[in-house]
Order: sequence, then structure tokens, then C-alpha cells
Amino acid sequence: MAQQPQRQPQPQPNPHLPDRVATVYGEQDLSTVPAFAGGFINFGYWARLPDLADGPLSEADRIRSEQDLYRLVLDTFGRTRGRSALEVGCGRGLGCALALREYGLAPVTGLDIHPDQIARARAAHADLLAGPPADGPAHGPAPLDFVEGAAQCMPLPDASVDCLYSVEAAQHFRDLPGFAREAARVLRPDGQLALTTFFARIHEAARALPGLLPPYADGLDVPHVIDDVAAALAAAGLRDLRVRAIGEAVWEPYDRYMAQRRELRDAWPRHYLTAYRTGLLDYYLVTAAAPHPAPAPVSAPGGSASTGP
Repeated sequence: MAQQPQRQPQPQPNPHLPDRVATVYGEQDLSTVPAFAGGFINFGYWARLPDLADGPLSEADRIRSEQDLYRLVLDTFGRTRGRSALEVGCGRGLGCALALREYGLAPVTGLDIHPDQIARARAAHADLLAGPPADGPAHGPAPLDFVEGAAQCMPLPDASVDCLYSVEAAQHFRDLPGFAREAARVLRPDGQLALTTFFARIHEAARALPGLLPPYADGLDVPHVIDDVAAALAAAGLRDLRVRAIGEAVWEPYDRYMAQRRELRDAWPRHYLTAYRTGLLDYYLVTAAAPHPAPAPVSAPGGSASTGP
């Protein structure tokens, strides 16, 4: 009897990957949408562009705004050279490469829940994945790595990261408290966190947003409320929490760019500016410090360990 070929096991669906997120970042590949020029996927931080108020905004301006959003986040870390970094929701890894090249963060790990995004990132940055930097130890680790994983279940060791950041990804997180706990776990005692994205201003706004913006209605985004985000980070033990609204440098110029380009005007929902102007949402920069390290156990008489009297 002829031997039957063995059936290959089918890949199991990722329980942490929502269906809409899987589609938009998989077969649709949001990074190729013209509104997100250059492969970045964010609305941009436009305040650093020279002569922003004069003349039309170019595609080069759009790409610069997306890079500047990363720079705004990475600037919060102060000293960066030689410190390790983790980007949660790294997409194609363009922000990871910027962190490595411009800020000297190393090694940099990009984490993304979508296997297609990890594959794209690895293909785009194969040179940086190949080995140690030219000015580093000959047998040191590669300066860049990409890892598949969820924000609420990071496949990294405890206390392994100096600088953890996330750029326009947290609006997709279904479990923000889980992300906060994992961030607190993987940060070193002197580590820092910085994230930026758009959140609802109040709970009433969160209930209204799905009626205005399709990504909330179809399940791509979650209308997290900024106070709930801050509370989740604080509950995880993160310290020195600071929240800064930056929407003035995001929504108006982004909408202006979209309006100036005929191919974009009607191809992407432009109600974000309306939501901002009516007080439903804003764009935020949130920073925090790692939790205080747990106190070391005190040796009790007789050699046993004790943590208290």
C-alpha cells in the first residue's frame, strides 16, 4: 500500500489578533495607502516643519511629519546612545531604524502582533539584521531585531529594556492594562516609557466616536479614554506619569495635506479634524518611568528570608 503523505499542520489563528486588524495590516497592507506616504503609518507631528503656514504641503513634508512624530517620542528619553529599546507595534520597522541610526539606541527590538508586518520589517532591514554595527564589538548582537508578539504578552525577559516606546499603535490594543503590566515588567529599574496616539477625551466621547469615524465602528480601533490609559499605567506601577495633548500639531495640518491632494481627499475618512474640534478626541504624548524595584528580602534570624517585620 502506498504511503499516504502526511498532512501538514495548519497554522493556528492568533487569539490576540483581532480580525479587522489582521485584514488591514495583512492583505490590505495599510502602509501602502497613499495617505501614509513613505511606509510609516501615523498622522504625523507637523510642528517642526519649516514654513508650515506657507504654500502647499508636499509628500516630502508628509514623510517628514511621520518621522518627526518618532523624533518627538524618542526625544523624551534624553540620553539614548547605547541604551536598549523596544518599539511596541513596530509595523515595517521604519521607526526602529530611525531610533538606531539617529539616536544610537541599540539594540532595538521591534514587536508587532501581525506576522506579515514582521516579515515586511525583516525584508526592509535585512542589512541591519545581519550582524553587529561596524563601530561595535565584532561578536556583539545585531543592532536590530523584529519579534512577533502581542502588547499584552511580550516575549521578552523581565527587566531587559531601557526605553520602551509605541507610536500610533495603542489605539489598537484590546487590553491596555495588560500592556501596562508588561511594559512595567520588561523595563529596567531606570527605564522609561513613551507612547503617542489618539484617545477619546472623555467616556461620552468614546461612545460617540464610532458614529463619526469608521475605524472605530468596524473594530480596527478602540476608543480608549485618555484618563483610563493613564490610570492603567499608574496601576501597573509606572511612575512620573505625564500626559501632553499635541493635537494642535497633528490634526489641522494633516487634514490640510489631505485636502490639497485630489487623490486623497475622498479616499480616507477626514472626520478626525471634526472629532478634534468638537472635543471628542485628541492626540497625546504619554511618558512614564519604570516602577521602583521591589525591595530585596531581608534575612531573618536563622537564615530564612523575610520581607517585613
